Amino acid sequence: MTQQVSASSQGASSVAHDLIPSLDAAGFASHVLRGQGPIAVEFMSYSCAYCGAIEPVLQQVAETLRSQEAVYKVNVAVEQELASTYAIEGTPTLVMFSQGQELGRAEGVHPDAASVLEALTAPFRS
Repeated sequence: MTQQVSASSQGASSVAHDLIPSLDAAGFASHVLRGQGPIAVEFMSYSCAYCGAIEPVLQQVAETLRSQEAVYKVNVAVEQELASTYAIEGTPTLVMFSQGQELGRAEGVHPDAASVLEALTAPFRS
């Protein structure tokens, strides 16, 4: 089971087995809305087969980007208010943030490394 990260728990780096920590609402506010630099959030569900298919690729891309961009995930089945706030209509949806503001999103990304890397980095290019 994936550990939930909140503002009161240890930092996102405490999830050693998973390069993409899960955030609850408090963790989202702390790490994403008040976070600095490029941040990508995968809005996902464990019951979503496509989310499961993209997960290993997303882990690989998160490893590649870890010094340049933070990557988190939010389980929409648990964090329904966050999903509603960001108008998440399907999973997985990747939403990119900088300084707490949404810069872009990608829905239905093909589960290959090139497609996921492009989706996570394109909104941050000048």
